[in-house]
Amino acid sequence: PTPLRPMASFVRFPSLLSKASASLLARPARSCAALHSSVAASRTRLAAPVATLRTRFPVRNMATKAVKSGSEETLEYRIFFEDNGKTISPWHDIPLYPAGQPGLLNFVVEIPRGTRAKMEVACKEKSNPIMQDTKKGKLRYYGIDPVFNYGCFPQTWEDPNVKHEDANCVGDGDPIDVVEIGEKVLASGTVTQVKPLGVLCMIDDGEADWKVIAIDANDPKAALMNDIADVEEVMPGKVSEVREWFRSYKTHEGKPLNSFGLNEEAKDRAYTMKVVQLAHDDWAKLWMGLTPKGKFEV
Repeated sequence: PTPLRPMASFVRFPSLLSKASASLLARPARSCAALHSSVAASRTRLAAPVATLRTRFPVRNMATKAVKSGSEETLEYRIFFEDNGKTISPWHDIPLYPAGQPGLLNFVVEIPRGTRAKMEVACKEKSNPIMQDTKKGKLRYYGIDPVFNYGCFPQTWEDPNVKHEDANCVGDGDPIDVVEIGEKVLASGTVTQVKPLGVLCMIDDGEADWKVIAIDANDPKAALMNDIADVEEVMPGKVSEVREWFRSYKTHEGKPLNSFGLNEEAKDRAYTMKVVQLAHDDWAKLWMGLTPKGKFEV
């Protein structure tokens, strides 16, 4: 059966060492010496990948640059990312938490508001560039214009092998989606800091597909909104507009309406950060090889 993860287990990935040790302590041991040996072995096994994570992903702000390759709306088109002239992965190398900016998260823009080309970070290609999604060799487009800037949080992953207790669904195997509701149209490949405000749990083919509602930290209205309740006060009807867009967009492809978990409620900022942290933990385990990588380019 799919393992069930309690929503209370919100930890940062450095704590994987202590979690592993704690799980060993909870098991019967034949002797204190054997238990001590097992804990020591666990720490040795996990110490190297955790140290590698800390070395490869230092807490610093990056000078990312989007580099386009090929012609737009072609199968070959890609947006690569560079930091100081070096190609990086927008999924793995851009930190989730920007340095010195508490309360904000880095956001990678895939689809500008009002554009229909279905762009996404290519999780199964080297360097994970942004590309236009395909189906049966054909480029994919939305049937209606997105009413928000759409993208994802780096260093997150919704584990398709683990069931979210509240949603009662496994993850969809992608980075967490972000809906940016500010007034500016953000270009594909932009990396900016956003303030997370709330989250919807869309159910897509039986999988939890979280949609974080956020606003660009530089938006004039950002200072007026700190939680999901503020969105309704400052931008009346916006949360409903976002929810209904996701509910109906697949009907333009002849598919049924999407549904939502959590009684269709947009959860508050505190809950949102817990969802994001879980996805950050799952990404860390994927990157360290504690979760099988499969076809993902990690």
